[in-house]
Amino acid sequence: MSASDPAASDPPLGGAPTLRILSPVAGTVRPLAEVPDPVFAQEIVGPGLAVEPLLTQTQRVLAPVDGTVAAVHPHAFALEVPGGRAVLVHLGIDTVGLAGQGFTVHVSAGQTVSAGDRLLTWSPLDVHAAGLSTLCPVIALSAGPGTLEPLVAPGDTVAAGTPLLDWRG
Repeated sequence: MSASDPAASDPPLGGAPTLRILSPVAGTVRPLAEVPDPVFAQEIVGPGLAVEPLLTQTQRVLAPVDGTVAAVHPHAFALEVPGGRAVLVHLGIDTVGLAGQGFTVHVSAGQTVSAGDRLLTWSPLDVHAAGLSTLCPVIALSAGPGTLEPLVAPGDTVAAGTPLLDWRG
């Protein structure tokens, strides 16, 4: 089921449809408060969840929603969706310092993607070996209070593509 599938998103009266956000990576769900970066942990850029990825040599990173690639870096990307919403995924913490080592980008800014499309590949094992956190925040940028509904609980194990959050309009 895609993130824009009408069966997955019934619009509330007078609002935008609910946006289903999928897990971009396989791993264990963690609350944002556990992310060792105050911008994410304190939800400064928006609410969400984090996924602690499996420590594999290579892992595919999937689009969590249908949208347009607004920004893409080896360690992070943002997707814009209709209605003015955007979702940010950050692969690990302080990984910008790796200068792309261990990451491969498969999309470019401006490209339209569907939920479940491969956007990047990376090595959580290499990030961990570099002494960096592998936690992956999945953020509903600028979402209002109470607009996110978690579909999984912290501690749950998810596959890439598993429904993670519903963002009510």
